[in-house]
Amino acid sequence: MSVEQQPVSRTISALERHAKGVSDDDVERHRPRLKGLTLHVVLAFCAGAGFTLFGYDQGVMSALITANQFDAIFPETVSPINNPTGQAATLQSLLLAIYEVGCLIGALSNLWIGDRLGRRKTIVLGGCIMIVGATLQTTAFSYAHMLVGRIITGMGNGLNTSTVPSYHAECASAERRGSMIMVEGSLIIFGLMISYWVDFALYWATGSQAQWRVPVAFQIVIAILMMCGIPFLPESPRWLVKHGRNAEALAVISALEDTDHHNMRVMQTYAGICEAVEAESEGSSKEKLGRLLHGGPTQNFRRTALGVVNQCFQQITGVNLIIYYATLLFQRLGLNDVNSRIVAACSGTEYWLASLIPIFIIERVGRRRLMLFGATGMCITMVLLAILGSLDTPAAQIVSTVLLFVYNSFFAIGWLGMTWLYPAEIVGISIRAPANALSTASNWTFNFMVVMVTGPSFANIQWRTYIVFAALNAFIIPCVYFFFPETVGRSLEDMDIIFAVAYAEGVSPVWVSLRKDLPIAGSPEADEVLGLKKRERSTDVKEDRAKER
Repeated sequence: MSVEQQPVSRTISALERHAKGVSDDDVERHRPRLKGLTLHVVLAFCAGAGFTLFGYDQGVMSALITANQFDAIFPETVSPINNPTGQAATLQSLLLAIYEVGCLIGALSNLWIGDRLGRRKTIVLGGCIMIVGATLQTTAFSYAHMLVGRIITGMGNGLNTSTVPSYHAECASAERRGSMIMVEGSLIIFGLMISYWVDFALYWATGSQAQWRVPVAFQIVIAILMMCGIPFLPESPRWLVKHGRNAEALAVISALEDTDHHNMRVMQTYAGICEAVEAESEGSSKEKLGRLLHGGPTQNFRRTALGVVNQCFQQITGVNLIIYYATLLFQRLGLNDVNSRIVAACSGTEYWLASLIPIFIIERVGRRRLMLFGATGMCITMVLLAILGSLDTPAAQIVSTVLLFVYNSFFAIGWLGMTWLYPAEIVGISIRAPANALSTASNWTFNFMVVMVTGPSFANIQWRTYIVFAALNAFIIPCVYFFFPETVGRSLEDMDIIFAVAYAEGVSPVWVSLRKDLPIAGSPEADEVLGLKKRERSTDVKEDRAKER
């Protein structure tokens, strides 16, 4: 099938069919307090507070594992900096990596509760669980106690990180979606940067357990701020339509577009969402998870796999090698306790500044180019780190320190926010919650693997660890080029069209995604591609017959 037109309007009868049963009074009653750019900005930063908390949690333990008061409570993790022992390195890695196990459990639980509770309630639930976990960590007096606290904190974070990207992508317009979700990626590193500086500030409290307990407890403050912002935000219009709350969905769409709900653009978006729900809503509730394995025009399995692999790729770049072990890495490069913490905090600050770059270029450059750029740069950096590590001279150590900053920049530009944006964009609405739960679970699974093996790896093969990650980054490059479709400028419903056309024509959706002649979601031509034309005609015929009677 070849589609050569790109209309932007629908037939009036089709719009009326979708708007049937939705009164103006119902729409006005559900209109959000915020609208337009203000709503988009508040949505980005309030929902993104969950990612600030995520970043803070990732970075806070980096310096604490070498703090004297922390070592006094958890001596099992103490190991010489330049000659780490196997058992201590493993227990230290487990203490850091067990958090990812909790995140995995939380992400997988979203398979069952995400669509039932809705996006906002799930985020609040995740925040409450994180507060419980953070409280347990703050009051820990044994290694086992700390492990349990980190698992529970991870469960709440897993719920949030598998929900917030979908929620934000479903509320953002195609023109703003990429840059707004890049803001969330930047907020991850903002939280990471805060954790490094808080750790450094409390480092001087060498005679008090506040040296590590206050930084751990600070995450409770961020969680409370996140939950306080959620009540001011509307629910996702796509989730609302899926659950029959159409008037509320139309009110949210008009608020997001900052216009009247009778506006043609608003109705076009609303109709596209309704049709996407119709096209993917067949079957009983027992079949919902089974849809993840479907092929055919929807290409659900392929799209789910792309999201899972995308999140996996982010982790095997080796980023958490630096995030979780920043202070240790700088100490192994010859810096003392104070200087290693200062450089780690400066590294986090530079990392955050670099993460601001894709906010302004993501919609112009596109997703694929940024991923390719980032993977290529990280591969080269890892190769150089391995070469310099083998030399082990003062000059090589200085250059290696600089290269760790360079690596952070490549990752921040190419992959930081991408894996929270791309999986949410690539899947259809009927599988978005479970698919994003699986993709986020993939992130945490490989995150655990990387963090768990890093300590023992440096203890055994030292600088050769960088060679492993250089090879993995090299592997990512052709995979992205040949298998990842471009999503820039496309609505979430437009992606259904891309995969349906690719299936009909027997070509790769990568090349279809680069075409400019595709119909937009909600148009008659899009209905035909999705197989909705016959269904719409059948519905119209039934309505006409009912009127005649």
